[in-house]
Amino acid sequence: MQGARDAILEALENLTPEELKKFKLKLLSVPLRDGYGRIPRGTLLPMDAIDLSDKLVSFYLEGYGAELTASVLYDMGMQELAGQLREGRRSGPGAAPAAIKGPPRRAAQPAHFVDRHRAALISRVTEVNRVLDALYGAVLTDEQYQQVRAQATNPERMRTLYSFTAAWDLNCKDLLLQALRDSQPYLVSDLEKH
Repeated sequence: MQGARDAILEALENLTPEELKKFKLKLLSVPLRDGYGRIPRGTLLPMDAIDLSDKLVSFYLEGYGAELTASVLYDMGMQELAGQLREGRRSGPGAAPAAIKGPPRRAAQPAHFVDRHRAALISRVTEVNRVLDALYGAVLTDEQYQQVRAQATNPERMRTLYSFTAAWDLNCKDLLLQALRDSQPYLVSDLEKH
């Protein structure tokens, strides 16, 4: 389905630099299907249209990447462009992609709380040191603990902490959630409502 990747690129290349910037900001907050995470903000913001289309496809696969792109465009008030992407029409030469559909739903469990709320936790956790202390030894090695603590700001500390979560099992993520509940109960409660 090479056409979906091309359709995403074509749609993004039709955006002005300001519209592309707005697209990336909206992409950081658009609701995602269960099982999908967000492209990290630090990776996303400096991308041009070509890099962003590649990242959307590699992160969300072609079908869901195209659907997500169309959804953000629609949210930006660009209904015609979103409609073209949803219908798989292309304005240039070449074969139009088949109707864009998301990947088949996986029977896997929904994403863990700490994965679903990654962006919010990175920006809103203020008691990072308490979280780190709770995870030290149980989840984090001394080297990882020191690496996180060495960061200058709380969002940088949380981003560094999240860099380790790819290798964690559900038990490790549960320990992180418990540390967050213990140190920031109001934040966790607020996020659980969404």
